Amino acid sequence: MTKAALFRSIGDPDVIEIEDISVGRPGAGEMLVRTEAVGLNRGESIFRQGKYAINPVPPCWIGGEGVAIVEALGEGVSGFSAGDRVCVLPTFRPGQYGLAAERAIMPAASMIRSLDGMDPVAAAALWVSYTTAYAMVEFAGLGAGDFVIISAASSSVGTAAIQIARAVGAIPIATTRRSDKAASLMEVGAEHVIATQEADLVAEVMRITGGRGARVAFDAIVGPFMGTLADAMADEGVIVVYGDLSGEPTPYPAWPACGKGLRIHGFVAPRHIWGKAERFERARKFIEAGVAEGTLRPIIARTFPLDQIVEAHRYLESNVQVGKVVLTI
Repeated sequence: MTKAALFRSIGDPDVIEIEDISVGRPGAGEMLVRTEAVGLNRGESIFRQGKYAINPVPPCWIGGEGVAIVEALGEGVSGFSAGDRVCVLPTFRPGQYGLAAERAIMPAASMIRSLDGMDPVAAAALWVSYTTAYAMVEFAGLGAGDFVIISAASSSVGTAAIQIARAVGAIPIATTRRSDKAASLMEVGAEHVIATQEADLVAEVMRITGGRGARVAFDAIVGPFMGTLADAMADEGVIVVYGDLSGEPTPYPAWPACGKGLRIHGFVAPRHIWGKAERFERARKFIEAGVAEGTLRPIIARTFPLDQIVEAHRYLESNVQVGKVVLTI
């Protein structure tokens, strides 16, 4: 028997349960793994609450990203051996598989090898955040001298985006609701921090950029915030959208978009980066080089043991953290 986390009803973190299950043997295209660490992502929280693009069909397993040791291979699986340390990417339907368990069966297609010598906690915080943030380079061509607005900058993707911006010579303008996180974001590498509940974002961006606006914005909030971002953009700027934290309707900013020639580029990492071999290879090489050089370093907000997964999800949803929340198994 092995302990595994799941939820049987839609709701707040209290619906999460840990049960003793018989994990069984891996089927065709699957692998049995022993989990070491699991990175928590806001998308999983939104999914559990029934607010995601895909509706939960309970019971749903928890944990789509993390690090594990291979124990057994299912039929047709090659390229891995028992004892290999692997990283898991959430390329499967949410809730279908779950790594938040002592041992788990996971799809082999979701596995990549963990970087040599990388601590399991850091490795569990690497791939989702940094491949998502790499979209600024892939879809907007972010490069040297570009000003980039990074919303929700204290999230794990936000902190990764700050580091990637610095790595390519761009100038990251981090946004957060209140200024209590400003010092931490500057430590991560933000050049400027704007507290959106305390300052006028458009006025501050125009001041920082000498009236030009930002060429790139990287946004997970949308809703009414989209109009504010559009007003803060430079001519022919690109707004890269990867989430919907506001949960509110997003009016199309027609006049700023037309007047400035803006491009709004939405994407989801499983389909548009991990699911595109050439793009993922570019992202992978970029991230591996950044880790080796020390320019990319996962920021860990806090770790929790598996039996505190409810508290871990509460902490994730509290918005007090800077960086990634990780479960250790």
